[in-house]
Amino acid sequence: MKLIMPFKLFFALCLFSTIYSFGQLKIEDLKVNYGYRITQNRNVEVIIVHSTYNIQNDDKYNIDLVLKQFKLYKVSSHYIIDREGIVYRLVDEKNIAFHAGKSRLPDGRTGVNQLSIGIELINSHTDSPTELQIQTLLKLVTEIKNRYKIKYVLRHSDIAPTRKTDPWNMNWEDFITKTSIMK
Repeated sequence: MKLIMPFKLFFALCLFSTIYSFGQLKIEDLKVNYGYRITQNRNVEVIIVHSTYNIQNDDKYNIDLVLKQFKLYKVSSHYIIDREGIVYRLVDEKNIAFHAGKSRLPDGRTGVNQLSIGIELINSHTDSPTELQIQTLLKLVTEIKNRYKIKYVLRHSDIAPTRKTDPWNMNWEDFITKTSIMK
């Protein structure tokens, strides 16, 4: 019986340690001055996951070139995760980022930008997100879910199926299963 107690204590400490380090997501500010609107008291209920890359030349993962594209189209997400799993905050969560475009939630509501936080993964049609990106995305989604009452975690393709296919090459079902476990 005495051997079981230390094992339970060890297991509990390991679990606590994992949860504690999980909450230590480092986010770097890389604020943009386009693709969003300043607002007050918005009700965040949705997280939308996207994929993006630089389509202009061979340097498809260059974040500066991706942001130049965003500026050209006057769009942005709240966050972007690079290939190494670094999270960059482009727009404060309190503001409306223009990432969803013309779209509709599963419950029929439109105006998705008003209700959502957008997260971009830098990857192309021909590759998958890196393991570091997926792990970082899990952490970021969990942290956001701890701050807001999130009703949906959706793909861009879920809200705009006739015009969007992202996020690309991602095991979405596995990701959603993990996000529901990590609360």
